[in-house]
Amino acid sequence: MATLMTNLLLKACIALFLISAATAVGDSPFIIAHKKASLTRLKSGAERVSVSIDIYNQGFSTAYDLSLVDYSWPQDAFDVISGNISQSWEKLDAGGVLSHSFELEAKKQGMFYGAPAVITFRIPTKAALQEAYSTSILPLDVLAEIPREKKFEWVKVAG
Repeated sequence: MATLMTNLLLKACIALFLISAATAVGDSPFIIAHKKASLTRLKSGAERVSVSIDIYNQGFSTAYDLSLVDYSWPQDAFDVISGNISQSWEKLDAGGVLSHSFELEAKKQGMFYGAPAVITFRIPTKAALQEAYSTSILPLDVLAEIPREKKFEWVKVAG
């Protein structure tokens, strides 16, 4: 009986230790950011790039003084049409989501490989700013030559 109680007490202590260690490590913000970009061809032949960045706090405490910057869009290749490539927020609570979007107009043709956006934030228990990065975007074929549809060939195939 004493062995059973000792074994049970030992297992309870190990479980309590593991739980307390997990909560001690996890008591801070954990920032995840997802960056998306899509192309839209206008009738005028111009092409717009719509960019959206979602920031998630998957941690257990609030992140403060958040700042997002996305300098991956060179000025010689893109003009900002609406919104800004940077944004700031006062805080992001645990489990919360922030979203930011902006629109660009392409000036040059070619493949574009965008870098991740950078998010900085403050944790009350640390003096230094923390840094997180968004996901990268898939390559964009900006102002690509679009072959004309051969509508008459579709008729021949169907007939």
